[in-house]
Amino acid sequence: MKDLKHIHFYSSLLEEANNELVRKAKKEGGVAVGYTCYYIPEALLNVGNAFSVRLRAPHTGSLDIAQYYMGSLNCGYVRALLERAFEGGYNFLDAYFSSETCQQMNRVVENIYELKLIENERFYHNIIDAPLKVSPHGTKHYTNQVRTRFLEPLREQFGIDISERAIRSAVEEHNRMCAVFEEIAEMRKADNPRVTATEFHILNLVSYACPTHLILPYLEETLDDLKKRKPDPKKSYRARVVVVGSEMDDYGFTELIEYCGAYVVADRYCFGSMPGRQPIPLNDYEDVVDQVCRHYLETNQCPRFMSQEKVQERRDVVKKMVEDFNADGIIYEQTKFCDYWGYERAVASYVLHEELEIPTVALDREYSVQASGQLKTRVQAFVESLEIKKIQKENERSKA
Repeated sequence: MKDLKHIHFYSSLLEEANNELVRKAKKEGGVAVGYTCYYIPEALLNVGNAFSVRLRAPHTGSLDIAQYYMGSLNCGYVRALLERAFEGGYNFLDAYFSSETCQQMNRVVENIYELKLIENERFYHNIIDAPLKVSPHGTKHYTNQVRTRFLEPLREQFGIDISERAIRSAVEEHNRMCAVFEEIAEMRKADNPRVTATEFHILNLVSYACPTHLILPYLEETLDDLKKRKPDPKKSYRARVVVVGSEMDDYGFTELIEYCGAYVVADRYCFGSMPGRQPIPLNDYEDVVDQVCRHYLETNQCPRFMSQEKVQERRDVVKKMVEDFNADGIIYEQTKFCDYWGYERAVASYVLHEELEIPTVALDREYSVQASGQLKTRVQAFVESLEIKKIQKENERSKA
């Protein structure tokens, strides 16, 4: 297929956290707010002249310094973030908001603050205590923390307008971007899609890594381009898969899957499009912050939620994605040494494969995956097994 409009520009934006559009927003007087988790309501970080940047550490090399402070048995993502902070890669940040999602991420925030790794005089950071279940009390506690630890400091430290009107405007812009991704995601349901899995992953990543108000016009142009694009005469994949799991900000993983002959029809991982790129519904009679915070808690699929209803919900969501997008199987991935996803991957992949009879493979991977020959072998073997299952089903139908 013909290259998508702006696709090379998007790829260049993913080369570093302080990318071209981040620098432009800073030059225009914007306040850069870094974050790393779905527990942090992205839409609220783009209020007024603040803008969100979901932190990544592309082209990570040696992690020697980070391992000195954190040890080698922490997940590669948190070590890469700390290493990049030592290198000065996040000096553009004015604020860094995090949640007590895991102790590994807490260590990153603590080290960045205590070692004064952000060379910015007005740098501000804070952490919220995220609830382990969705309940009226937990939602109230979560919303209060978002107000007092994120929104109010943005107003007091940086003069950000956090009025009801400003927040509703930020959510409206967020929903515009989500509408773009919902349309593109629908294209992935086609038997011969007009968008490749790697392209979708790149589009999704830039939406997190760049200021929303600056990247949105480009994404809307790309959507128009996709509507006119003609797919290749013959589909290029041998199997359709859903990818589920932990933090994933390296589109090289999706490239690897495509190289092995599979097409990623849907994703449910950190930095993914579900639920991160689904609109936030608002009404006119409730407080807007209450509504936004409730949405982020109720749609959150993090395995940190321990309640039985959330555990079952995570499996139901994945099962529905398989059905809605006509997937042949599931790839359950996990960054090595991620505690929460380690347990989730082991149990959920067994349930989906053995009890729900959906072909599933469980993989653990390094933070950077492009050069992993072992991972490629595992994915190739899974794709071949899916092909064999399809052939067997076709043979059974022909005999019936």
